[in-house]
Amino acid sequence: MKTFFDLNDPGITGPTILTLGVFDGLHLGHQAIMKQVADRALETGCIPTVITFDPHPRAVLHPETAPPLLQTIQQRIEGMGILGIRQVLVLPFTRELAALTADEFIEHIIFERLRAREVYLGKGFAFGRNRGGKIETLKICGERFGFTAEEVGEVLLRGRRISSTMIRRLIRAGRVTLARRMLGRPYGVEGKVVEGRKLGRTLSFPTANLEIINRVVPADGVYVTASLIDGTWRRSVTNVGVRPTVGGELNRVVETHVLDYSGDLYGQNLRTRFLHRLRDEKKFSGLDALRAQINRDAERARKYFEHTAVRKNLAVS
Repeated sequence: MKTFFDLNDPGITGPTILTLGVFDGLHLGHQAIMKQVADRALETGCIPTVITFDPHPRAVLHPETAPPLLQTIQQRIEGMGILGIRQVLVLPFTRELAALTADEFIEHIIFERLRAREVYLGKGFAFGRNRGGKIETLKICGERFGFTAEEVGEVLLRGRRISSTMIRRLIRAGRVTLARRMLGRPYGVEGKVVEGRKLGRTLSFPTANLEIINRVVPADGVYVTASLIDGTWRRSVTNVGVRPTVGGELNRVVETHVLDYSGDLYGQNLRTRFLHRLRDEKKFSGLDALRAQINRDAERARKYFEHTAVRKNLAVS
């Protein structure tokens, strides 16, 4: 997949079937849009293309209301590739870009630069100065420039609208199972394994302390997780919190114990997916009580992975 951060990059090609948006999280609603773009591109011989923005437009225009993003831009791009997108144009969002009218954006970027044949827009998404670019605008301009435009309907889960905002709330509340259903996959974080206080070894449960790059982290507690090591997803248990039993931390810590694994992970980049919440983080009377609880957590995690549905849907070692 080709990724471009410069609108004038000579490698950008067309004609295209495209969509545009932030697409934070790449949830089921976003996936429906990507599938439409990829399928139509295959049928027409065009290039399935996404226009996205970095940083989030509100971070520039209204920073006090800007949401913490579920994914980094690189994580989003990687996910788009998995969904069949072959070309991504990442527009650096600036006040100059925001000053473009919707008509200017459509003419100079969508039509002239990307030679769009078809454009698909998520329901309610707007672009251009004062959010003037809506599906109606695209359809009118499409008649002039020779492309078609269509709005892709919302995806609902049990009657509830799926949105990045809702998923952020669920994750921050520790409701990772419902978030997983809306995302169509487990929510994951990524970070470098750094040296901690090495208390896990004292408890016979060595942990990988993650320096997380994602801004949205699940609520404090203990979770069944899967961690990617050397290309294989391995069973793990992850604690998020301040470790109150051992003196506490000034900042929240994400630490993962990989079940039945003894390798050295220091310095590696580790991806961890949150599958199921086991319990709240709590303060125990001492190390023995904490050790006993960690044993119980590990056993519950092992049992979780033995469920038939889990074994069928998750390729975890």
